[in-house]
Amino acid sequence: MVELKGTVAIVTGAARGIGRGIATCLAREGVHVVIADLGRNQDIAREMEETARQVRAHGVEALRVNVDVRNWEQVQGMVKAAVDRFGRVDILVNNAGVISVAPVVLMEESEWDRVLGVNLKGTFLCSKAVAPHMMERRSGRIVNLSSQAGKRGYLGLAHYCASKFGIIGFTQSLAYELGPSNVTVNAVCPGEVDTSMMRDVLAPAIAFVTGKTPEEAWQEWITTRVPLGRPQTPEDIGEAVVFLCRAENITGEALNVTGGSEMA
Repeated sequence: MVELKGTVAIVTGAARGIGRGIATCLAREGVHVVIADLGRNQDIAREMEETARQVRAHGVEALRVNVDVRNWEQVQGMVKAAVDRFGRVDILVNNAGVISVAPVVLMEESEWDRVLGVNLKGTFLCSKAVAPHMMERRSGRIVNLSSQAGKRGYLGLAHYCASKFGIIGFTQSLAYELGPSNVTVNAVCPGEVDTSMMRDVLAPAIAFVTGKTPEEAWQEWITTRVPLGRPQTPEDIGEAVVFLCRAENITGEALNVTGGSEMA
């Protein structure tokens, strides 16, 4: 297993939710963390600072970087800021993601582009920006956040599923490309993680279909779909990322962290 203490990670979408869970789990292992998010939004900026506070509580450094992962120049600037500050980037976690719910016949083209742009194009651009640095050093870990929705389709989530399926294919292809440079590329597939994305977007959609309240719909979804009978936490996802960063001989994998709701 690789020793992570003293290494440097970029985590996109790190202001809250799964991103914060990943950042704090890496910090617990002694990793310095670049907290990348849309910090020009004041609410997100405050949440980025809270993530930074939690990271620093583990005795490591935190660097906040504002970035729109759909913008190549901003992504290049993010990687440059990390290298300028720390001299290296050992880990990239492509976590930034968005979601919405709409049937294809009612979905706006702009919403398709937004979801695919952040989730899939963002993963491509961030990987493209950091890969040469890792290849030159002949060492690195890239972990992409897919989803159980990257392994099966869901009603009203065609754009989201397309992006997450695409991330798994991208992960496998990039693993082939970077393997000779001793860089591993893997994906994590979360399930029902108790975050604002789930509570504010998916639970109300399920409630609309079932006629229940969002809380009732959320609880029923967990009890009927998840064998372990409980949602996952951001820390559960963070622990999976840490595992893949420490593993020396795993690449091209898509690891489920779903409490058993997805086993394929």
